[in-house]
Amino acid sequence: MAEEGAAYDLLVVGGGINGVGIARDAVGRGLSVLLCEQDDLAAHTSSASTKLIHGGLRYLEHYEFGLVRKALQEREVLLRAAPHLISPLRFVMPHVSTLRPAWMMRLGLFLYDHLGKRELLPPSESIDLRSHPAGAPLKPRAKSAFVYSDGLVDDARLVLVNALDAAERGARILTRTRLESAERGRLHWQATLRPADGGPPHSVRARCIVNATGPWVTNVLRSSLRIESRRHLRAAKGSHIAVPKLFEHGYAYTLQNQDKRIVFAIPYQSDYTLIGTTDVEYSDDLARVSIAEEEVSYLCAAVNAHFVRQVSPSDVVWSYSGVRPLLEDEANDLSAVTRDYELELDAGEGKAPLLSVFGGKLTTYRRLAEEAIALLQGPLGAPKPAWTSGAPLPGGDIPGADFGRFQRQLEQRHAWLPAPLASRYARAYGTRAEKLLAGAQSLADLGTEIGDGLYEVEATYLACYEWAQTAEDVLWRRSKLGLNASPDTVRRLDQWLTANAAGAASGRTLQCA
Repeated sequence: MAEEGAAYDLLVVGGGINGVGIARDAVGRGLSVLLCEQDDLAAHTSSASTKLIHGGLRYLEHYEFGLVRKALQEREVLLRAAPHLISPLRFVMPHVSTLRPAWMMRLGLFLYDHLGKRELLPPSESIDLRSHPAGAPLKPRAKSAFVYSDGLVDDARLVLVNALDAAERGARILTRTRLESAERGRLHWQATLRPADGGPPHSVRARCIVNATGPWVTNVLRSSLRIESRRHLRAAKGSHIAVPKLFEHGYAYTLQNQDKRIVFAIPYQSDYTLIGTTDVEYSDDLARVSIAEEEVSYLCAAVNAHFVRQVSPSDVVWSYSGVRPLLEDEANDLSAVTRDYELELDAGEGKAPLLSVFGGKLTTYRRLAEEAIALLQGPLGAPKPAWTSGAPLPGGDIPGADFGRFQRQLEQRHAWLPAPLASRYARAYGTRAEKLLAGAQSLADLGTEIGDGLYEVEATYLACYEWAQTAEDVLWRRSKLGLNASPDTVRRLDQWLTANAAGAASGRTLQCA
């Protein structure tokens, strides 16, 4: 809980990727920051992505060269900042001459290779699917393909490490705390925050409010701030499914559909293929979004048109959906609506400033945050200059961004760790894995195994330092163990968290170093 009556330079509302990115940038420039999120960090849109850090190859068809260039530049920055969370991935796009001619694809990939600075990823190329390993799972009608590079990311942990960096630099992060209302004064806002646990509301002051609530942005403006925005959003539901893996190699696929949309098929957690995404207008409850039967059928049909092995809804082992807040524009086709963002600053004479974030995508969050703080320098000032472009995220301070070498060294230092566990710790925590493993010399030192590779030492770490309060927080957004976790593991974890809940945040019960 924030101290009653405490004063901050910035109150950031929203614990998705844009909110935590803004909080991190601001506190690193010397501003005092409080961030509140009504649920868990990355509980909604930011953990429902296609798990990609990418330039957006398909956006070139809509002439969004500026957005693609910006995203490609950020792809390089993020690969260096978080090499443990973002890994290079090669995408195979089978050529379908009836949809897009070869010259168009070559031109698009040439632009994709050269619009942004590219040092860490290999360039695009053409391949013969009749002899390349990526051709084996495909129907024989596909003879050739184009291959290009992007990055696979743990989206929820990307949000988490930004929040962690912000907190370690002095920001206050309040999860499961809703902005109930805010009164605007000439010099500051008086905001009322309400915890989800039923505790009493408390009041804080802020010189500025940043509304980074994603698809809720206009709702917060109207209901909590009593302000009507000039901007309008289109809510687009994007859904994904996971099925038992369709191929053995490490490539991903970019599949062209007859409706001119594309669907990705991505190797996921060793045993699965992640398939997505859909693009559906959405007008229902933002907090209760889920996949529809029609979307499952659409995604199954998309892969069945290309792969020898056929999938059906009964093969789906997991699905998830999220709502993207898209900027309203002239496009009729939802897939053609821009994925760029707009920042709306309301800072008129005699009233405390308000900044609202509309749109955006995972890849460009850092640039968005940098631009947001630049906008606020007028009304707020910022003691320090922009700094995030060259700063690693927690766990990402890996020499040369060479994750493979880092993982091998971690495995050598902790030879007693089973290889799958060492690999998971390296990927999830990067150099912070040493903090989690501090003093451990054997599996027994990790405490009781709660289940499915989750030991007490990791659960304690997540509760103490990463705001985890529920089994869902731990298994789906922190560790990615949820896909394989048994009901017994979920039950035991719930019991463990309940037993330690009273002191999880402060360390009164848990032994938080």
